[in-house]
Parts: sequence; structure tokens; C-alpha cells
Amino acid sequence: MKPHVVEIDWKRDASSFTDHKYSRVHRWRFDGGAEVAASSSPDVVRLPFSDPAAVDPEEAFVVSLSSCHMLWFLDLVARAGYVVDRYVDRAEGYLTKKEDGRAWLSRVVLAPQVQFSGNKVPTDAAVHDLHHKAHEECFLANAVKSEILVQGSWTYVNP
Repeated sequence: MKPHVVEIDWKRDASSFTDHKYSRVHRWRFDGGAEVAASSSPDVVRLPFSDPAAVDPEEAFVVSLSSCHMLWFLDLVARAGYVVDRYVDRAEGYLTKKEDGRAWLSRVVLAPQVQFSGNKVPTDAAVHDLHHKAHEECFLANAVKSEILVQGSWTYVNP
């Protein structure tokens, strides 16, 4: 498999740097050409040295897990013969302190709301099982030690 390539680009402005009063705003560039404004979280580094409109690494971690889960879920659902019309997830990540005082993203809660339609209607057990299998298949979920919970809901729209 080829590597997944990203580039981070940050440049110091006129700040002196060693006083820690420098901008944390930077750009993420992805191998497909997409660019994203990035920054430290304003919860970690105060304004004006961070940008609340930019994506912070913690948000990127959470959305990466959510996206990976969704992509596997959709694949497994299609294989099972169900039809998904919409998938919306408002995922949350929780920072906690370890015994040594360092913070880590200890828990991520995925809250997918899935809308099904079509002739085949899934049961609650089937949807739960598909989410469980998606979690097991997600490359990112397999690579982290954070607890990842899936607490979603689903609806069915009769055609």
C-alpha cells in the first residue's frame, strides 16, 4: 500500500517566538489537493494565538474516527442489502488527564443518526451489529487506545 501523505505548513510571523506569543495557525495539505486551515484549540492556547474557526488536532482526531466508522458502516450496510439515504454523526471527543498530569483524548463518542429506506428494513439488532462490525474494521479505531463508543439512532422511511 502506498503511504498517506500530508503536509503541514506553518511560518512564524513578526513575533519573537521564545515568549510563546506566536500564532499556532497553519495549513494542512493533503495528497489529493485539499487544504484545511488548522490551529491549536482555543481551549489549549488562548486567543489570539489560536484560531477557533480552524480545525484543531483534537477535532481532526475525532472526525477521522467518525469518518472511518461511517465509511465502513456504509460498505457493510450495502453488502447486507440495506439502503441508507442519510448518515449524520455529531461525534464528541473527551480530553482527560492521566496520572502524570498529561492530557489525552481518552474517549470518543460517535452518535450517528442513520436514515434507511428501500424494501429491506433492518432490525435494531442488525443495525447494532453493523456498527460493531464497522468499528472492528476501522483502521483508525484499531490504531488507538482511546475508548470509542457508538451511541447512534436510526430511522426507516417507507418508500
